[in-house]
Amino acid sequence: MTAPVAAPEAALYLVFSTVPAREEGERIAEALVSEGLAACVQLLPGLLSVYRWQGALERSAELLLVAKTLRPADCLARLAALHPYQVPEGIAVAASAVLPDYLRWALDSAKEAQDSATRTQRGKSD
Repeated sequence: MTAPVAAPEAALYLVFSTVPAREEGERIAEALVSEGLAACVQLLPGLLSVYRWQGALERSAELLLVAKTLRPADCLARLAALHPYQVPEGIAVAASAVLPDYLRWALDSAKEAQDSATRTQRGKSD
């Protein structure tokens, strides 16, 4: 079994957010992955959020969105631009240890998406 390792040269981050519905979560997830800002995005249903909004205690059924990214600032910025909430949750946490094969896959996934975006941009300028 491969032991988890820290990878300071290529830190993996988990970006957490919530979304009100599956459709909106899928739209955000697909954009983040297709644009190379996340290697993977998971949507977990069944979340109940309790919070204060504009002075009132609120309860909302939501989905948890978890994105794995090597570019946390870019991922958070795009998440905010795509999100339907006036004040979306966006929290990035560095993973302290990652299985080497998973980190390699995340790096390869990000490179593949960036290469694809570069080819698309070249095609538009031709």
